[in-house]
Amino acid sequence: MTPARRLTVALVGLIALVVIGYLAKDLGGSTEPSPTTTTTGSAASGTASGKPAQVPGAASGLPVKALTSLPGEAKATWELIERGGPFPYPRNDGTTFQNREKRLPAKSGDYYREYTVPTPGSDDRGARRLVTGREREVYYTGDHYESFVVVDVTG
Repeated sequence: MTPARRLTVALVGLIALVVIGYLAKDLGGSTEPSPTTTTTGSAASGTASGKPAQVPGAASGLPVKALTSLPGEAKATWELIERGGPFPYPRNDGTTFQNREKRLPAKSGDYYREYTVPTPGSDDRGARRLVTGREREVYYTGDHYESFVVVDVTG
């Protein structure tokens, strides 16, 4: 085998390994159990059976926080979302959140919507947002998408 042919075979093999590793990472399932629902700042709400209610989005593995433990403006924004507005930033609120940072579970492009949580004293929209998913998930970020928590809107 010529040196050029050996190099070609080695490169093809390397590319194949990279592709297989990439596919294995994306297609492989997690062996970790789903996290249990926890809240901070208030007692967990329950169902009629006495078991804690599952908070939409809790299976994401992100921490779960009660709405009452977040800044008061987050509760006011949630109430606006529930009423359908009007929102303080109508050009931005209710628009598609694209999850470019990939901090939330991967979903289709228009799955998530974002809403501004006003920051007192800020002369712009600030860094705080509520992001909602089609399955009634609610996420909060206080640092402009660097980190998120799942919001238990019942607490």
